[in-house]
Amino acid sequence: QVQLVESGGGLVQPGGSLRLSCAASGSIFKINAMGWYRQAPGKGRFMVATITGGGSTEYADSVKGRFTISRDNPKNAAYLQMNSLKPEDTAVYYCNAEIRDYSYQSRNYWGQGTQVTVSS
Repeated sequence: QVQLVESGGGLVQPGGSLRLSCAASGSIFKINAMGWYRQAPGKGRFMVATITGGGSTEYADSVKGRFTISRDNPKNAAYLQMNSLKPEDTAVYYCNAEIRDYSYQSRNYWGQGTQVTVSS
């Protein structure tokens, strides 16, 4: 049993910053890749940033230079530092992790999401 919990969302003005956190708990043997995805109203869920177990990162073009993903392996946690926020960043942000449990089965898990609203 694995659970991902996001935190750090909220209301921020354009140009402001937020830092999202994701903590994984449960029957975890190893976490491989982790990532952040977002879904705006009426839209699909799209990748924002990902990070491998070795620390390699990828970003959506729309957030490059503004967002930074990081992780803390001993804490089974991932973070998303969001700077220079724009109204189009408004969405529910979801944490995702590829996790192997003690049965050696690997699969993707999703958090429940945290709302980020960028507005004046």
